[in-house]
Formats: sequence, structure tokens, C-alpha cells
Amino acid sequence: MTVPITISTQEKVMTSIQATPHDHPDRSFPRLHPRPAKGWVNDPNGIMFADGRWHLFFQYNPESARHEHICWGHVSSSDLLTWQEHPVALRPQPGPDSFGCWSGIGVVDDGVPTVVYSGAPDRSGFSPALVVRGSADALDWSGERVVAAGLPADERVTMVRDPFVFELGGRRWAIQGAGRTDVGGALLLYNADDIEAWQEHGYLLTAADDIAAQLPDCDGWECPQLVRSGDDWVVLVSLWFPNAPHRGVGYIVGSLDIDADTGLPVFTGRSAGILDEGSSFYAPQAVQTAGEDGQPDRVLLWGWAQEIAPEGVRARTQEDNDEHGWSGLLTHPRELVVRDDVVELIPARELTGLRAEPADPDKLPDQAEVVLTGQGTAALRIVNEQDAREQIIWSGELTEGDEVRILIDASLVEVHRSGRPSLTLRAYPNGHERYAVSHEPGLSAAAWNLRLPSPQTSR
Repeated sequence: MTVPITISTQEKVMTSIQATPHDHPDRSFPRLHPRPAKGWVNDPNGIMFADGRWHLFFQYNPESARHEHICWGHVSSSDLLTWQEHPVALRPQPGPDSFGCWSGIGVVDDGVPTVVYSGAPDRSGFSPALVVRGSADALDWSGERVVAAGLPADERVTMVRDPFVFELGGRRWAIQGAGRTDVGGALLLYNADDIEAWQEHGYLLTAADDIAAQLPDCDGWECPQLVRSGDDWVVLVSLWFPNAPHRGVGYIVGSLDIDADTGLPVFTGRSAGILDEGSSFYAPQAVQTAGEDGQPDRVLLWGWAQEIAPEGVRARTQEDNDEHGWSGLLTHPRELVVRDDVVELIPARELTGLRAEPADPDKLPDQAEVVLTGQGTAALRIVNEQDAREQIIWSGELTEGDEVRILIDASLVEVHRSGRPSLTLRAYPNGHERYAVSHEPGLSAAAWNLRLPSPQTSR
């Protein structure tokens, strides 16, 4: 598991930089979600807790709103509500990551914050796993880049990237996402006791497994995660097709044990499903937090919200993104829970701290939360106040005991419904348009304005 890092260090004060500009000229730019004012953002990376702050990294091109020249952006927070922007953590260098610093995670190794990520030497999709050790405060990542794992031995492998590290049986293991000519998705397995020199051990799981085969077909599995929720282990894989729209994120619930004969981890699945059914969600990263007793406490998860609107909702083109100078953002943090072998994502408990004064569900501001309970149908719409035209973003029927929480931040809409997959959606109201919730009399709707936190001073 990826255990959050708690390390003391000397206090270090930096100039305060607001990670999410409140005065951005584009109405569709998020005010509550952390991202720089300009540039391309995709996968969340390297999540860790160091010196009293959450550090969140992400795929980032500061030069344009396109997926090119990928670096690691960096923000941090003490409360998961207000975020501080830091200088770019990793930039491509001549060598194994000359084409880009692709996705990876954060771990602690002998008390040192460490990131493990895919270095992209070219466009081939074959990426070595690189290790970089950081400073104690997780702000300096100028250390040497060490190749921990090269290309796999199996010639059937068509792509490999996105390392993830976990602990089991008193040892450290790693997986990487892969594609294979005969089965599609696969997870390569390594021993990673030495974080800088992995030993390859075949596969932890492939799409040929009876439970994994319930997921949609794809050419490969990206961004694998392996976390524990209670007594259950959960594998998350992003379903990848080359040069095609992403096909969502799958989960597999099961057990993880050490095989008595081989001494290797064995994952046995029991159920599979889709984590988020929205048009925008992809490439999440999960981090296992620890309680006061050091045991796993909860699983926090962020996802990438792409600039893809649902059918029937006005979308943005690449030209629009170029004009506005930005594309993509990360979702709010979510908690991953397993109920009856079904994975559910719920808003992180800290997010209620954003609630301010009550709002009218029929005339919502661009930063709002709505909670629906009861029985009946409801819908979230964009309404044009001049000509009454509308776009339906989400609609659903609630039964007794259901609850739907809708979090809105400019162009990002996150819908969480009890017992169902989340929905991460994009919408772009403009001019005289506003968000509005309509519902039948059997439902009740509570709504709040969401406050814009003041910038933090980083340590």
C-alpha cells in the first residue's frame, strides 16, 4: 500500500501563490479545484502527506493547453480545501524521460519522500520506471533519476507504464500497467524491496481472469492502483485504447495473499465494475491513509476530469481550449469504500467545510453543492434566462433511502449517488445561463453556496 508520509523538517516559508485564481477571466475555470491558471493538466500523481501537508502532483504542460512536453505540476494543502501552488517538480531531461515525465506515485523509503514514475523516452508507450528522492519537505525534486525497472521480458507486451508500489507480507512489491497481444490488459509484478532495483515476476493479473474479463475490452490497463478498504483489496485500472477516447476506469474487488509455494502476491477477484460513469473521468490515483494506530484508515482518490461534455451538453473544442489557454483539472478528493463487493466513491468528509450560505436550487451559483433526498425524479440543468432553452446535465430517479450529492465548480460537475457509480461531468454555462435543479414534490433539495478559500502560505 502507499502509506502517507509524515516527516518533520525545518519550517520553510515561501511566497504565497494561489493555486486556483479566483479572478480568472474564463467563467468556466474552476475556483475550488487546484490547478495553475494556464496549461494542460491530466493524471493526478505522487500523492503523499509530508510535514503536515498533502502534496498532490499532476501531469502538466505549462506551455499550452495540449498534451505535450509533460512535466509534474505540484500543489499542497493542509486541509484538502485550500491549495498552494509550488514550482514544477519534474521536467523532462535528456535520457529515459526526455519525451515526458509520465504518471507515477509517491512512497516513503527510509524516511525520504520518493516518487516512482514512468519516464517516456519516446512515443512508443514503453516506459522505464524511474525513482527520484526528494527533500524532507517534498518541495525539492532535483535528485538523480534512477531506472528501477526497464522493459519487460515478455515479447507479447505492447505497452508498459504507470508504476504502483504496495506492501504485503512484510515486503515491498510493485505493479505496472501493460497491454498484451493475446489478452489486452495486464498488470506486471515486481519485487521492489530495493526501490531502485526491481525484480520482475511475471503478472499479478490479466484480462484473461474470469472476474477481470467482466470489464470492457481494451488494448491495455493504465494507471493501476491497489488499495485496501476494510478486509477487501481493490484493483483499479484505466481502460486504454491508442488514439481513441478513453473507455473509463474499472475496479476489481477481491483478496490479496502471499502464495505459500512461490512467495509471490496472488490477487483473487470476486466482483468487477466501473468506478465512475461520467463522460470526463479517467486515470485516478488512490492513496491509503493511516490511522493513529498505523493501520489503514481510509482511501482517498483523485481523478482527471477531461474536457469532455456529456451528450446534449455544449462542449469545448481544442480550439476553445487553445484560446482560453488551459485544459483539464483534477476532481475533488473522494473516499473509496466497498459495500457488498461494490466500490463506491463519496466526497471526502473535509469538503463540507466549503459550505457557506444556503442557495436556491433553482438559481445556483457557479460554485455550489446540492443534496437530494426522498423519492422521485430530479435533474440538473443549464437554463438560459433569456430564451428558456436548457441543457440537461444529469437526471435520475431516487428511491427511499437514496441520497444524491452534486458538487459544482464552474465547468466541473461531480454527482455522487449512494450505491451507484459516481458521475464526473463537464458543462460550460455562458452569457445568461445558470445551473438549476428541478425535482418532483416527493424529493427535498438542500443547496449551499461554496466558499472560495483564501490562499495558504506554504511551508
